[in-house]
Amino acid sequence: MVARVVVAAPGSGHGKTTIAAGLMAALREAGHRVSGHKVGPDFIDPSYHALATGRPARNLDPFLQGEDRLIPLLRHGSAGADIAVIEGVMGLFDGALGTEGYASTAHVARLLDAPVVLVVDASAASRSVAATVLGFASYDTRVRLAGVILNKLGSQRHLDEIASALEATGVPLLGALYRNEEIHAPSRHLGLVPAAERADDAQRVLPSLAAWVRDGVDLEAIVRIASGASRLSAPAWEPPVVDGRRVTVAAAGGPAFTFRYTENIELLAACGVDVVDVDPLRDKTLPDGCAGLYFGGGFPEVHAAELSANTALRAEVASAISRGMPVSAECAGLLYLCQSLDDVPMVGAVPADAKMTARGKLGYRRAVAVEDNVLATAGQRVTGHEFHRTEVTPAHGATAAWGWDRQLDGFASPTLHASYLHVHWAGYPELAQRFAERVRAHGSV
Repeated sequence: MVARVVVAAPGSGHGKTTIAAGLMAALREAGHRVSGHKVGPDFIDPSYHALATGRPARNLDPFLQGEDRLIPLLRHGSAGADIAVIEGVMGLFDGALGTEGYASTAHVARLLDAPVVLVVDASAASRSVAATVLGFASYDTRVRLAGVILNKLGSQRHLDEIASALEATGVPLLGALYRNEEIHAPSRHLGLVPAAERADDAQRVLPSLAAWVRDGVDLEAIVRIASGASRLSAPAWEPPVVDGRRVTVAAAGGPAFTFRYTENIELLAACGVDVVDVDPLRDKTLPDGCAGLYFGGGFPEVHAAELSANTALRAEVASAISRGMPVSAECAGLLYLCQSLDDVPMVGAVPADAKMTARGKLGYRRAVAVEDNVLATAGQRVTGHEFHRTEVTPAHGATAAWGWDRQLDGFASPTLHASYLHVHWAGYPELAQRFAERVRAHGSV
């Protein structure tokens, strides 16, 4: 049995991330073992979930992982916990464009047969909130709207007016939270600032966040609703084990590289890879015995000067790659491997320069591998997403990693993969296995 509840909202900006993280922290303080999950290809919100629960961040996304893997991944991620809190994405019914809500929070809630709690920003309305709630409750009756939490209330009178109107909807009022200017997460061009970049501040505010939710939300009702979810029969997902000599891979971490899927690391571990974090801002050398590099996503553009100033590590990474050390890089990792980022020197392992732009690129992608590379074979098809505000200008004649929508992306060679595309390897374990094989082969030389 996996007790579970989805925290959703009518749209972005209603406070669901703050309330979801606060709910996780409050339930944990109350003695529950809580697992946090995020709908969609988001790396930032799960960083706050991990802080609140003390467990690894997890994502649930039918586009990236496949519909049939969601329940197994939920069971895997919530193993040892007694309640799973699943934060939605955007508005409850907002999914991939042109798909009638595929990969939306509602879609995931239906696949998981999970009850939904709707967080509503009530700061600019009173009785009209009830009309909003009624509309969400009746729009798709396959989604069970189990209750509502009001956010940003101004006064007791404000609450009384909305509570009175909600009675006619039949949707229970589970929480009432007043404006609290001390509790917020700073934002950036791609969303919130990751928890790892403000760890001290986030840790400091966590008790206040938990108390804010505990005082305003009926935690017992939330647990009761979550415990009423149906029993799930599908087995838990497990990364397939591949026997072989263990090898070490350095994974970029620290404040500049905070984006990676937990299951990707677990898959590498199951393939015999010991993943050791390296902070390209601070560390001067790669770990002893390093035979491969895995550079995930993040915000290198914010830390470009510091990354560039760490000339010792840049030189060692460049030398290792030139000698054939396998490397897989995603988005921020791609930028770090470029010759320059916003005109400051980077590693120089790929023939390109990168710059910040005024417009971002965000969306799901269906991609095909252009040539054999360290991660994929030519013709390999994957689903993924891109999420950035930078642009890479490659040198003429460079071999691309992926193609989609009549465009080419990234760089590829038998020992290198560097691309904007983020792929959740739980849907494609062969990618982790191929990378591990190349690392093991390099480590044997």
